[in-house]
Amino acid sequence: MDKRRIRSLRDLPQDIPPGRDLWPAIEAAIKQLAPRASAATGAARMRRVPQVLALAATVAALAVGVWIGRSTLPVGPGATTDGVAARNGSQPAMMQAAFVNDPHYRRERAALVRSIESQLAALPPETQQKVAVSLRTIRKSMQDLEAALGRDPSNALLQELLVNTYQEEMRVLSAVKEASTAREEI
Repeated sequence: MDKRRIRSLRDLPQDIPPGRDLWPAIEAAIKQLAPRASAATGAARMRRVPQVLALAATVAALAVGVWIGRSTLPVGPGATTDGVAARNGSQPAMMQAAFVNDPHYRRERAALVRSIESQLAALPPETQQKVAVSLRTIRKSMQDLEAALGRDPSNALLQELLVNTYQEEMRVLSAVKEASTAREEI
């Protein structure tokens, strides 16, 4: 036996055959599994068909939604949306492609505000103070968001924040109405 020191893999002999050749058994096992594998591949393809169809339906629904949204929102020079017109001639109309102040929403909101004015007076003074502070903060946020959307009307984050702020205002107004009916604190 050679007792010299091996310093790298290149120093090892290159022509030593393995004690047992495993390849013939591996090749036979692969050939035996090949028909099953192709059937399994076909079954996997059949399981993917509903997923592909669901994805196609989602994309189609999204495209229809975008098409409907684009056809119902006012766009173009001089187009304005209810309640969010430009403040002066130098600014573009606010949120042309984003937020339409729905007339039904405005009517409901105005009716709710009118109905809670007397109910708010029936609440304890500290509750009235909390509600007033909350509503001032919410309405200031609405103004800030509408101004920011006037500068960047396609900003989806600002659009979402504005919708959430309107929803928060409605939540506070509804809580006042419910609390005054039940004579509770908010």
